[in-house]
Amino acid sequence: MTLMNHEMKNIRALSPAYDPWDPIMSLRKYGKHVLTSVEMTVTHLCNMRCEHCAVGEMLVMKEAPSIPVSQMIEALDQVEHLETISLTGGEPSFLEKTVDEMILPLLKYAKARGIRSQINSNLTMDISRYEKLLPYLDVMHISFNYLNASDFHEVGFANSNRPVSYNTAAKMYDRMMENSLKLSEQGMFISAESMINYRTHQKLGEIHKLIGQMGARRHEVHPMYASNFAAALPVLSLDDMRNAIHGLLDVRDQEMWMLFGTLPFYACNGGDEDRKLISRLYKEPNVTIRNDPDGRNRVNVNMFTGNVYVTDFADIPEFGNIKNERLDDIFAEWTSNHPLNQTVNCFCDAASCCGPNLLVRDMYYKDIDFKTRKAFPNIIG
Repeated sequence: MTLMNHEMKNIRALSPAYDPWDPIMSLRKYGKHVLTSVEMTVTHLCNMRCEHCAVGEMLVMKEAPSIPVSQMIEALDQVEHLETISLTGGEPSFLEKTVDEMILPLLKYAKARGIRSQINSNLTMDISRYEKLLPYLDVMHISFNYLNASDFHEVGFANSNRPVSYNTAAKMYDRMMENSLKLSEQGMFISAESMINYRTHQKLGEIHKLIGQMGARRHEVHPMYASNFAAALPVLSLDDMRNAIHGLLDVRDQEMWMLFGTLPFYACNGGDEDRKLISRLYKEPNVTIRNDPDGRNRVNVNMFTGNVYVTDFADIPEFGNIKNERLDDIFAEWTSNHPLNQTVNCFCDAASCCGPNLLVRDMYYKDIDFKTRKAFPNIIG
């Protein structure tokens, strides 16, 4: 395998002022959306079956053969403006073989090229599997929506096809908490994501405190959308969602970076309550609103087929394959000609906003053309 020579990028610390996963950065840099981020699904195995899992129906009991990791690295090497990669599943660390033979080579490649990396994990496996990643990984992203082991047991195994005892779940919960604290003490950047949903919307302040105690350096907050396992769960009203965000902002640790993503509230919305919330989010210290990278500056690659998707969980068919196409070419076709992309491809420079993603548009704004709207004055300030 012969890799291209890439100019090493200056390594800048991740912070509220620098989030390379946000497509707004590359949009402003290049004047259009370009492919700067690639997500890879490295496993469909998982030791949990969370009720809110966005890929739950794709989880398996026995893994299919994967494409060679060298082929994936060659595909990444051809992406001209690559800045970040993300590894997801399933639980990426479920098999130590996956860690050693797939994850580590990808992380080492990213590190050598000056590319930022993230893994999405439940952090419940033996800590040795995560410690292997310490020299190479930029962000350990975990999902955290619990106040205690009882919550973890109820939520984390809601879709299990076999009973999981409370004691087993409690041991996993304790291990997750211990792993997070120990890894953060060793220098790992832990970013814990909480969903705003029917279970959490009145508990986010308490969840936030636990996340701080786990050593996390960032708290991500995203609404839950009706996808996969979550499709049958109760949908939170926009009023409850707004109140949950205000309540969290009232009690949060202002020294911790808080990142909100895929919010259904925009600076061009006409309602007073939406405008009040957006204005507050823009003015709060150490709070950022990340534009959704999926389909903007990022695609997902299935490591078992080579198929390329806009994301790993939306019901959108694949639109390319790395076995016979370059990722930059696949992305260019998506942005230029795919009819779905044209429905959400808007941008407001004043609000630093790339508009709703496909899930948000379909749930709340199906008949709204965001390209004709403008941010209201005095919101951003």
